Amino acid sequence: MAGLYIHIPYCHSKCAYCDFYSRPDNGNIDMLADAIAREYDIRKSELHEPLQTIYIGGGTPSILPDAVLARIVTAVRPAGVSLCEFTIEANPEDINPRRLDCWRALGIDRVSMGVQSLNDTELKAVGRRHSAAMALDAIDMIQQAGFGKISCDLIYGLPTQTVESWRDSLSRLLDTGISHLSAYSLSYEEGTLLYARMIMGRVTPADDDTVALMYESLTAMAAERGFHHYEISNFALPGFEAIHNSSYWNSTPYLGLGPSAHSFDGSVRRVNPASVKKYLQQMPSFEVESESTADRLNDIIITALRTDTGLDPVALPVGFRNEVERSARKWLNRSMLVYQNDRIVIPERFWLMADAIMRDLIIV
Repeated sequence: MAGLYIHIPYCHSKCAYCDFYSRPDNGNIDMLADAIAREYDIRKSELHEPLQTIYIGGGTPSILPDAVLARIVTAVRPAGVSLCEFTIEANPEDINPRRLDCWRALGIDRVSMGVQSLNDTELKAVGRRHSAAMALDAIDMIQQAGFGKISCDLIYGLPTQTVESWRDSLSRLLDTGISHLSAYSLSYEEGTLLYARMIMGRVTPADDDTVALMYESLTAMAAERGFHHYEISNFALPGFEAIHNSSYWNSTPYLGLGPSAHSFDGSVRRVNPASVKKYLQQMPSFEVESESTADRLNDIIITALRTDTGLDPVALPVGFRNEVERSARKWLNRSMLVYQNDRIVIPERFWLMADAIMRDLIIV
């Protein structure tokens, strides 16, 4: 199978923590739609396997006018192809019954919505435009429109957030009956407004103990509601795991369209320029990412260890496999890595430390 990712770089405004390529305007939206259609026509031969998933992300693709979205979908979805999953990312302030009906008519069957918190003070602190009430109303509208696959994002470690307010947001969100949850620990990325505020001393990052308590609450409460913790930041009711996103972790080929989109055809990685202007000026405009054998194997190691199925050492050439297994010994001795069904796995309780473990296993 193969996946298709479409990056819509436009947002109403830039959130304080966001380091994805996005712009707070949509002046070139018609030109961008035409360019995405043209890029797909030029590059669709890179998909050597049948298309099974489409994911429209950003940015905020839910701001697209219905007619523009329809043009893009019509151009990239092969006629007669039955998809396993078709996702669009959304923000609560964009949700209304008319728009949802349009999405359903286009074959979209999964909505991934950025909620981030159900505390208005916390939302305001990071520049979100919606309120907690708007988010809950949006979830209800999505459900009433007949979408059975609803994913929501939350962030822990937000400015002003406490362990108690985090638990409250998490509990109230899970009470809505969503089928998928993505929960991320806030990171202060250089170049973001939140990073600048931290440097100026206007915000203080949550300490490690607080983040650990929030993570413990997350895993416990999700498990109590029957959610499967299948990737470091992702939880799903059984059968509702994100098929498209899983392709990034199991090396499934995917084609990325739009500014800053990445692609992987099974052996070569390509990336489009993070600029609407450059993307529109030249088609196609991707660059091939130069990767050594070690780089490619490290991609496999890092993405596999992010999941509950872990890394199959047999997927690595013998020499590299021996090197990885040697590096893994100290973590195995501390039970911070374990063997499950002949695969190397980071236990859930140590996923907050996954970066340190994976760095030690990286091939140099």
